[in-house]
Amino acid sequence: MDQVKQGTDALFILLGAIMVLAMHAGFAFLELGTVRKKNQVNALVKILVDFSVSTLAYFFVGYTVAYGVDFFSSAHTLAERNGYELVKFFFLLTFAAAIPAIVSGGIAERARFGPQLAATAVLVGLVYPVFEGITWNGRFGVQAWIEATTGHAFHDFAGSVVVHAVGGWIGLAAVLLLGARSNRYRKDGAISAHPPSSIPFLALGAWVLTVGWFGFNVMSAQTIEKISGLVAVNSLMAMVGGTLVATLMGRNDPGFAYNGPLAGLVAVCAGSDVMHPAGALVTGAVAGAIFVSLFTLTQNRWKIDDVLGVWPLHGLCGAWGGIACGIFGLPALGGLGGVSLWAQLIGTTMGVVWSFAGGLLVYGAVKAVVGLRLSAEEEYDGADLSIHRIGATPEREASW
Repeated sequence: MDQVKQGTDALFILLGAIMVLAMHAGFAFLELGTVRKKNQVNALVKILVDFSVSTLAYFFVGYTVAYGVDFFSSAHTLAERNGYELVKFFFLLTFAAAIPAIVSGGIAERARFGPQLAATAVLVGLVYPVFEGITWNGRFGVQAWIEATTGHAFHDFAGSVVVHAVGGWIGLAAVLLLGARSNRYRKDGAISAHPPSSIPFLALGAWVLTVGWFGFNVMSAQTIEKISGLVAVNSLMAMVGGTLVATLMGRNDPGFAYNGPLAGLVAVCAGSDVMHPAGALVTGAVAGAIFVSLFTLTQNRWKIDDVLGVWPLHGLCGAWGGIACGIFGLPALGGLGGVSLWAQLIGTTMGVVWSFAGGLLVYGAVKAVVGLRLSAEEEYDGADLSIHRIGATPEREASW
């Protein structure tokens, strides 16, 4: 029976890893559909190569930083317990690799390829794993201090703060250091629209992310006996709440409609195992409102050129999710308890400060040493031709 359980646990978390791996295709197509046609190839290549760099950085450095585990042993040792520890690494890697995938959407259309890969290695190898280890492995004594101070540890079941807020606030730092796309904000005060290139591809990316998210959340249990149908239903309700509010507030704009479910799912990750479905619905609805209102403010009033809105979607909705866990997880509001609003506020604030400071440091160093941005001519030609020497529709371009 022990062997059956070990094999079942390994299969369970492997399926989760595969589902979250598929989400990276969602990141790619969401970005592909949002950027202009001259940057579509770059969107696809960035996500794939960033994932590969993330794998090496996390395998050799990041996983050890977060969990104190390395893989410098024989294959026989690694294969023990049906290789569960290796599959667990694979699962958690797919979370870690979401950090550069999130950032990629914010800095699209004007970032250099090589420098971004260098930043990815440092972020996934050092910056992200420190906070991951603090939250999910009790490293460095921080969780013990929060629990002693508030009565409960900081709770983030599936990464509203650990993954999404961290990625979103790193993305904000990168966007601010990189600057807006050429002619996005003109000197006369006019704003160039730079509309999405393909709503169908944008929608495809959002659907792939949405489906994969049920692996992201439910499989965060990591073993079969801890699986919870509550997590699945809460994820569903948050997705629905985010979709409906974003569609309503966005006046049926498909960009808002298809980012709405993502906003809701980002927010519910932290408390999906402790909330009542009604609380999850409200959490997702508030996240949809946050995304639409803050995306509009960011782009139009504050003139921060965050192409896919990764800061409002992941950074702010993720932070809201961390706080919402401490509200709707309380028994008084139908939750299972075991959480504290103060603990959630402390942990969420720590995640925001750590990630934004880390993003400024990493991207600031890269900018100072090798530069972050394409030249004006390269940006005008588009990242596809400037970096990859081919466009998304080469046969059509050759016929011109």
